[in-house]
Amino acid sequence: MCRVLAVRSNNYYSYQKRKAQKPIDTAHQEMLEWVKDIAKFSDNTYGARRIQKSLNALSFPVSRRKTAQLMKEANVWVRYKKKYKATTNSEHNKPVYPNELEQHFDVVQPDQAWVQDITYIWTSEGWLYLAIVIDLYSRKVVG
Repeated sequence: MCRVLAVRSNNYYSYQKRKAQKPIDTAHQEMLEWVKDIAKFSDNTYGARRIQKSLNALSFPVSRRKTAQLMKEANVWVRYKKKYKATTNSEHNKPVYPNELEQHFDVVQPDQAWVQDITYIWTSEGWLYLAIVIDLYSRKVVG
């Protein structure tokens, strides 16, 4: 087997010896379980710093780097929650126009009904506002 794999036999036996001597670290396994439990409890919002503090409180003195390694080994990743940003202000004194279409979007002739929408696009220079007007008959952009 060593000839086929091009491995020296002393390296193979050295590997077997190291493998046999390696004890099973129960504390490591326990820490992995705690990391999984802490991540599940926090809905995967805790990073290495907060998990480290939790492990230290549970009498497992670990560094942040060791905590990050444990998280990687336990397949625990932080899922950041996107912050909600309200872009519509409904409390204003401006006139509100009536809904002329009332959800009837089937139009039989062109230029009878146009609809519009506005969206915000983030660029490196700041927010850009994109407004579009569509003819409901042809579904083509008018402006």
